[in-house]
Amino acid sequence: MSSSKVLFGFHAVGVRLKTAPKSIIEIYFEPTRRDARMRLFIDKAKEVGCRLIESDGDRLAKLCGGHGHQGVAARVQELPQVHSLDELLERLEAAQLDKPLAEREQLLILVLDGVTDPHNLGACLRVADGAGVHAVIAPKDNAAGINATVAKVASGAAETVPYFMVTNLARTLNELKERNIWIIGTSDVAPRTIYQADLKGPVALVLGAEGDGMRQLTAKTCDELVSIPMRGAVESLNVSVASGVCLYEAVRQRSLNNG
Repeated sequence: MSSSKVLFGFHAVGVRLKTAPKSIIEIYFEPTRRDARMRLFIDKAKEVGCRLIESDGDRLAKLCGGHGHQGVAARVQELPQVHSLDELLERLEAAQLDKPLAEREQLLILVLDGVTDPHNLGACLRVADGAGVHAVIAPKDNAAGINATVAKVASGAAETVPYFMVTNLARTLNELKERNIWIIGTSDVAPRTIYQADLKGPVALVLGAEGDGMRQLTAKTCDELVSIPMRGAVESLNVSVASGVCLYEAVRQRSLNNG
């Protein structure tokens, strides 16, 4: 029997309702909250046949370990996990081969080197989900793992975007190269910008933490380094903002290519 866990907040529970409603064991909600957002949420839960349990704020806070639940929580079954990056890539590549040529997607991977702040990681996962990223990769050392803060900030994306922490990031990047994935790193001093890079093929975009940037070995392992143009007084962007700039440039190029 699969283990269960608690999700809370409209975003996190709403994503599970949308992507895997049969995995929801029961939903707890605060009946005193009768605004439009709650009514729509309850209607959706009823539509997919979820068990609904009225709960006061104290019970929800105890269930969630805090007061950030927004009046909604759910006990859900753990979803089946892909346990290795190789397994994920093989599944993705096999799935693409099953599609008609016009519908196949090129791999898009986000690599985070040295992102230790859970708020930044959560925001990066949210951006990655929005851009259709297939996986996010980080080193096991000097990186944030998935915790309640990450899940809350990610607004459900911690459930939908595979996040892999690897022992040796440089070796993993070389393994991606062996699969014909082009490795593009970001650097403040790179002469070419992200807008001059070709992001239409299989790509892994590598970003370092704000301030320190990528480690030297990571930068050396990249096939190409690009910068984000900075026109004002500040020298760099927050890593989640930089991720958004880079990933959505890839989305833009691919939409033009498909058009």
